[in-house]
Amino acid sequence: MSYIGKEDEVQQRPYWRWSKVDFLPEESFQNWNTYLSALSQIYSRFNDRLLSRSDDANEITQLRKQSENDMKRCLTWWDLTWFGFGSVIGAGIFVLTGQEAHHHAGPAIVLSYVASGISAMLSVFCYTEFAVEIPVAGGSFAYLRIELGDFVAFITAGNILLESIVGGAAVARSWTSYFATLLDRQPDSLRIPKGNYLLDPIAVAVLAIAATIAMISTKKTSQLNWIATALNTLVILFVLIAGFAHANTSNLTPFLPHGAKGIFQAAAIVYFAYGGFDNIATMAEETKNPSRDIPLGLLGSMSIITVVYCLMALSLSMMQKYTEIDPKAAYSMAFQSVGMKWAKYLVALGALKGMTTVLLVGALGQARYTTHIARAHMIPPWFALVHPKTGTPINATLLMTISSGLIAFFSSLDVLASLLSVSTLFIFMMMAVALLVRRYYVREVTPGINQLKLVIFLLVIIASSMGTSAYWGLRPNGWVGYVVTIPLWFLGTMGISIFLPQQRTPKVWGVPLVPWLPSLSVAINIFLMGSLGTPAFIRFGICTVAMLVYYILVGVHATYDMAHQQQKLDALKVKNEDEDKEEKA
Repeated sequence: MSYIGKEDEVQQRPYWRWSKVDFLPEESFQNWNTYLSALSQIYSRFNDRLLSRSDDANEITQLRKQSENDMKRCLTWWDLTWFGFGSVIGAGIFVLTGQEAHHHAGPAIVLSYVASGISAMLSVFCYTEFAVEIPVAGGSFAYLRIELGDFVAFITAGNILLESIVGGAAVARSWTSYFATLLDRQPDSLRIPKGNYLLDPIAVAVLAIAATIAMISTKKTSQLNWIATALNTLVILFVLIAGFAHANTSNLTPFLPHGAKGIFQAAAIVYFAYGGFDNIATMAEETKNPSRDIPLGLLGSMSIITVVYCLMALSLSMMQKYTEIDPKAAYSMAFQSVGMKWAKYLVALGALKGMTTVLLVGALGQARYTTHIARAHMIPPWFALVHPKTGTPINATLLMTISSGLIAFFSSLDVLASLLSVSTLFIFMMMAVALLVRRYYVREVTPGINQLKLVIFLLVIIASSMGTSAYWGLRPNGWVGYVVTIPLWFLGTMGISIFLPQQRTPKVWGVPLVPWLPSLSVAINIFLMGSLGTPAFIRFGICTVAMLVYYILVGVHATYDMAHQQQKLDALKVKNEDEDKEEKA
């Protein structure tokens, strides 16, 4: 694949091609000598990538040429709103609610959803402003590449891919459990025992079907999502009405069986239930009117979803004692416990529909993230190609589906969920930091002293938030540490508000109460990360080390070559223009 701007030649090449140049076109990978030479320059190249930042025009215009064909602009606010419902309501509410109510929060699971919902809405504000200003398929990856630089964007890209792969696998395995319930069998009965694993071929098949639909047409996927989500909405209404009709307030006692710590432990896990909304931001490139449609689709759907989640969690807790809730099929078993055995089939069917739409919308969003990451050459650019007939990134969809399928075949949801939450919270935290940088720093405009102040204030906000989270983990019943950490967070945020003028004003829609809301988003996301168990961070650390190894061996060289090749082309273009002017003169 060519990445040197010869669009006319590139357009004529067939979509299905497998040569080395399609996967490793950069100069550093032409042969072993060039690769060894690139490795010898790792220090200077890493410094170059660490400090380099993209810009709006490059992400919106230049990088899109790597896909050779454009995605079709076919989505409206109506599509995005239903995509919001379809991408979020599924595995989280039907699976994690019972799991976390049983193990950590008890009836206070409703407060866990309130806490994670507030954090999610703060992140939604940040995503909406960025998506309106930078309507590209890359979502948070593109936004962070512009504001925080190439290296930070790579770490984020790795976590995006991790979140997408693991999230798809988690939902697919949940689909199998509920399908078994629908057949009046035990949740694990359709899996194949093999040593320490329960193999799940059904989960793999479901992933493959969802991906196939997503590859055929974005608009048709949207239409199918409308139908499935509408049916799922009816089931949710039934769950709420029937659940509260069979409510027993005695089941809410004790309300806090594991104290406040249990609430936040559960909040950090059920945060996964809100994670799908970022898929909507990746569809900006296919939206007819991003400045109008994205705020309506994102903010509208997430506001309703937050209320629905809290009501569903409350209805479950009032129907059945938290100690008796089935962690694997909570709602179905809860209805059976109140004498509505038939209702468990309706709930299982609704859950299946919800999880199916999560997989459908996830297949769309994950592939678009992957496409833009490949456009930047952080993974092979072959995955950036958009099919000329379907207008969809088939190669990227195949990559994510095959990866998710391999994990879903072997892994269990409890291991996946905590790892996924760390990754999701990390990305959302970085998005809030990026928004503060976007508002208060503009290259070649912001004075150096103000840039230094911004860095200091951001470090104070992040460090104080980490201190609060650490103190909570070490002494959940203490208070002395908060006397130090919370005022420091307040002073850091106030410092930005008082001493730094905003350098950029959103053109259409912006986050209100800046810097307070983005700073609060940073604090809450870090706090929720600290509420997760040690094993989740060990897995997260292992994955991060693997990402860094890949970056040192491949990523830094590919992105370095691409950036400097583009600089040479720009310089050549300027030179040619100057020569033309001289000839005319």
